[in-house]
Order: sequence, then structure tokens, then C-alpha cells
Amino acid sequence: MSHLSDLDIAKQSTLKPISEIAEKAGIPNEAIEPYGHFKGKVNINKLENLDSKGKVVLVTALSPTPAGEGKSTVTVGLADAFNQLNEKVMVALREPSLGPVFGMKGGATGGGYAQVLPMEEINLHFNGDLHAITTANNALSAFIDNHIYQGNELNIDSRRVEWKRVLDMNDRELRQVVVGLGGPGRGVPREDGFDITVASEIMAIFCLSNNIKDLKENISNITIGYTFDRKPVTVRDLKVEGALTLILKEAIKPNIVQTIEGTPALVHGGPFANIAHGCNSIIATNTARKLADIVVTESGFGSDLGAEKFMDIKARKAGFDPSAVVIVATIRALKMHGGVNKDSLKTEDVEAVKKGIVNLERHVNNIKQFGVEPVVAINAFIHDTDKEVQFVLDWCKENDIKVALTEVWEKGGKGGIDLAKEVLSVLNSPQQFKHLYDLDLSIEDKINTIVQKVYGGKSVNFSDKALKQLKTIKDNGWDNYPVCMAKTQYSFTDDAKVLGAPTDFNITIRELSPRTGAGFIVALTGDIMTMPGLPKKPAALNMDVAEDGSAIGLF
Repeated sequence: MSHLSDLDIAKQSTLKPISEIAEKAGIPNEAIEPYGHFKGKVNINKLENLDSKGKVVLVTALSPTPAGEGKSTVTVGLADAFNQLNEKVMVALREPSLGPVFGMKGGATGGGYAQVLPMEEINLHFNGDLHAITTANNALSAFIDNHIYQGNELNIDSRRVEWKRVLDMNDRELRQVVVGLGGPGRGVPREDGFDITVASEIMAIFCLSNNIKDLKENISNITIGYTFDRKPVTVRDLKVEGALTLILKEAIKPNIVQTIEGTPALVHGGPFANIAHGCNSIIATNTARKLADIVVTESGFGSDLGAEKFMDIKARKAGFDPSAVVIVATIRALKMHGGVNKDSLKTEDVEAVKKGIVNLERHVNNIKQFGVEPVVAINAFIHDTDKEVQFVLDWCKENDIKVALTEVWEKGGKGGIDLAKEVLSVLNSPQQFKHLYDLDLSIEDKINTIVQKVYGGKSVNFSDKALKQLKTIKDNGWDNYPVCMAKTQYSFTDDAKVLGAPTDFNITIRELSPRTGAGFIVALTGDIMTMPGLPKKPAALNMDVAEDGSAIGLF
């Protein structure tokens, strides 16, 4: 097994010119806009005459653990495996956020021999998209505060401005701030706060819009706050939707790059999955569907977060049904769900795998509820033993679940051939995809449905604040939106420490936030933060830049 770091492997790879990758993907020359030698943007207006025909394969996972599951790695490796089987395939991924890159999670370009490249540039400032989203978000904050300062014609109650500023970095100090201090010439003082850029509603809108016209319409629908008599104020009222869309006019074009093996990849948009909906842009996925027969894409974290939102929010808005779902599992994660601590994962423990498999079982059943047959990918790690792997293979066989041992980190596409063949067998058989709930259910019923059917919980408690917000949502006619649950990724409950597959628990909704531009209601549970903090030893401590300008310590 390779002892090289992901960055070393990436640096040793030979990249093809982006024009060659675009040609392989079937993108006409006039639709490709190169950003240097190895990156580009796709002008989707030049692809309007193509039909969206590609089948979508969604990659999700069991409940993640601090040991890491390698979902992006499997997503990339599976696409490379299809490429090796001569299928016309593209991979569609989310863009990394600088906060997690410099914090704890690292980059988001896969790993080992299953990576999208150039990994340094994708992980740092990739084609400027996240900066454009940050700027559009903060321009709106500036327009709101200027409107209040210049006479407040719309009667905005500055105590009820819901719109926050953003920064693409983990910075806990900015969660709550006061702006406008320093006297009348410096603005009107009010409380404010910062979210991380990937939690911005602009990011969610960016990823849930079908084209630039749709983007502008959705931005105009954002509720920025309320008047003194509690009426919602929108971007349309401020008349700045045109300016905000203008800031995003280049960013909205999907980015094209390549895997180590030269499979075309679209990397575009990246909302957090424990806060927002956790999927790459509809524009990128549907562009890939126009160009390829199979589109491999991922959603954030486990089936309870990213996959549920992919099905109930993204697929609904994008107008396609997922044709197959892969659930990434690791022996390490199963052992942690079976009670083993992170320091003891290298020791064989079949009993712990046996105990922890209940977590995988619930994720399998979750996907089945959507009417799509899941395929389990056991993502191989160096310390897995034959007995541990065999137990999972046998368990899947006994329960009639498709499964493949996957070695894409070590072997690239070749290590994903068995998985690709299992997925092809699902793609070639009809699925009965359905959403988990109808939009005409009440917000309470939607949340109850998710908690009981996906999380395995018993009931839902609403805080007094959430109950008041429910009334506001109903009074304004926003209760026909889907729900976007903000919950810890580590547990089916709202307590990150409760692993496995717990039952008979309650979920508390502390706050409900209407995102009328994105078209969903965020339900905040537990202690989920919309602005993360850095860990005690951030990944940034290992990062540097060489004299030739190349990165050191990115992963």
C-alpha cells in the first residue's frame, strides 16, 4: 500500500490540458472557458440544445466518525471504475470550504489514487466561486444597513434583521457581534453575527437554481428580516437582486477539472450538510446529465443528513430521480459504532463490527424507503482484517444487500470495478423512487416524518422560540416548503455522543429559520453552529508553501 500523501500522489500525476478533458466530455469548444491549463468553466447557455439523459448515482455513507470514511474517495474511484468499463461517465462534487480545509476536515478532493486534480487549486480559492458568494452575501448586508441608515423607507426593524454576514473560515469570535458603533456618521448600531460562507442562504440558492434567471428570482425571494409591524422584508423590496446576481454571473458556471485517471469532473457549489442541504449545484449535476450516461455525485455525511436532503430537496427541485445509491461503510466506523474508541481501531474486533452494523442497517433501510436499491461499498483501510471484512460481506449476503469491497484509495478505478458492476446491475433494473413526504404536510408533520422514519426517533419537541417561529411560518404561507434539518452528523439523535442505531429518543427543535430564497425551512437541533470554530490544533499548523510556490501539508 502506498506511503505517499494525497498531496504527493497528486503532484506526481500527469494532468491533461483542460481542452482535452472537455473534448472527452463532449463539451463543444465554444462552451469551455479555460482558467489556466488544467481548470475551466462551462458556459451552460451553449449546451441548451442537449437533453438531460444521464442516470444519477448518489454516494452517501453510514454515520461518519472522527476516523474518516472516505466518501469523496469512493465517489471519485467509482467514476474512474465506470470509465475503465468504457461507460460515458462524469463525476459531480462539492467545492471545498477554506474553513474545514484549515480546520479539522481537510480538503474535499478524494484521496490516494482516487482524487480530482489539481487538488491544491481546488482546495484553495477554486476559480473564485466561494469568494463571489461571500461578496454577494456581504453586499446584501451592506445594502440592508445602508437602507436603514438612509432613512429606512421600508420600516425595517433593526432588531429583527435575520440576514448575517459571512466569512469562509472557521472563526468563533464572529458568531455574535455589534455593528454600527462610533456615532451617527458610522451607521446605526445593531446586533449582528457571521456564519461560515457555506452556511449562507446565497450558497443554498446558488446550488438549487437551474439557471441565471432562476438564480435572480430566488435571490429576490430572500427574507432579510421584518418590519416594526412584523411583516417580512425581501431582497425584492430592496431592489438589489440584479446587483447580487451580477456578482455571481461567472461563479454560476460549473467548474470542470479531471480525476487522476482523466475522468471529467464538475466541481461546483458546496453547502454544509449538517447546517444546509449538503449537495453540489443542480446546474453541475444537470450539465453532467447532458454530457454523460452516468453521473456519480455525493451528498454530505450519512443518509440521515445529505442523502435525505438530496432526495427531498435537491432531486425535487432538479427534476430527476436518483437511479442508484451507494452507502460507504468502513470497518473502522462500524467498530466505533460498536463501542471501540478511536485509539483501539487497529486491533481486530469482529464483535464490535457485529454490534456496530446496526448503524449501517439503518442507513440501508433509509435508502430503501426512497424506493432505490442501495449498494454497500466497504472502503478498505490498511488495518482491516479478513475476518472483519468477511463478517460484513456475509451480513450483506444474508440480508440480500448488494455489496463490494472497494480499494480505490490504493488502486484507483481498478479498485472500484466490483462496485461499479454492482451499481450497473441496479442502474439496469427499474427503481421506484419516491420522496419521503409530500410538500402539503405541515412543517411539524414533515419534521416528525424525518425524525421517525429516517432517524428512528420517537417524537419531536419544539422550544417556545420554535413554536413562535412556526406561527410566523404559517402566517406567511411558508409551510409548503421542504424541511432542511440542521443536526449533528455523528449520530441519528441530536447528541453527537450517541452512536450506533438508538431508538426511543426525542429530538428538540430549538429554532426554525425560513430560507424563502432557497425554498426550505431550516430546523436547528442540538448545539449545531452555523459558524464553526477551529480545533485546538488546526490542520493549518502543518501547512506551508515551498520556494517554488507549491503547497505543503494540504490533505
